Amino acid sequence: MNVNPNPHSSNEPAATINVNADAKLEVHPPGDTGLHRNRPQAPGKLKSYLTAAIVLLLLWGSAVDTEASLGKLIQGSPNMLDLLREMFPPKWSYFDNIVPAMLETIRMALIGTTFGAILAVPVALLCASNLSRSAWIHQPVRFLLNLVRTIPDLLLAAIFVAIFGLGPLPGMMALTVFSFGLIAKLTYEALETIDRGPLEAMTSVGAAPVQRILFGVVPQIQAHFISYVLYTFEINVRAAAVLGLVGAGGIGHYYEVTLGFLEYDKTCMIILFTLAVVLLIDYASTKLREKLL
Repeated sequence: MNVNPNPHSSNEPAATINVNADAKLEVHPPGDTGLHRNRPQAPGKLKSYLTAAIVLLLLWGSAVDTEASLGKLIQGSPNMLDLLREMFPPKWSYFDNIVPAMLETIRMALIGTTFGAILAVPVALLCASNLSRSAWIHQPVRFLLNLVRTIPDLLLAAIFVAIFGLGPLPGMMALTVFSFGLIAKLTYEALETIDRGPLEAMTSVGAAPVQRILFGVVPQIQAHFISYVLYTFEINVRAAAVLGLVGAGGIGHYYEVTLGFLEYDKTCMIILFTLAVVLLIDYASTKLREKLL
């Protein structure tokens, strides 16, 4: 209960008297709302200093364990400059040799992303705790998904090369598994943030589970899902360019050949071509995201 001791005064703020549940009177000066007493205290400087010290200690320990030092970087700088001099100017005539391999790389990334996205949809639905309420379902599926995401794409490519032999097929299989893990992870995290209002409304009128997913979940998640697929495709184009180092086809084979024969001007041509393709795909996917989101 608030009591104004001077009800006739309207020009000057009056002191406020609060009567709490214990019948104790609390008198606050004019303009004091009491909010400052509940305001959290700012962290002390000691905490910031300790955090900075721990970070510096971790950096120093990592540098010692990896035998990295500024002196070695300075000592190796002349070799880096020699390598750059050998890479420029790039050998422009080598462009015709690598166009088919680059197209193969893009096809590998496209097929791997598409198949991975298709496989990721049911797994993401099973991983979302708000759609799959039983912990006996979503927890084991999440564990298997994390297990898949643990394996690097280069190791996946090497495994599939041992199974299927050299060529683009092992690369497509590796990118499919990689895309599946990444898209499923991002999608189920987005699914857990959707508005449950439409789902509850559809459940109250007797909608089937498939109908709830098609009309209550898909409209809320489809734009984010397409964005995740485009993002994964960008990553796969870069990854597919390296998978050829283990015999999985694509432009990576030419990286291995030119570096092995110390033909750095040809390697520079491959790098510039790959950069142009990646920038073009990034620009196109950005425009698509702007249309969708």
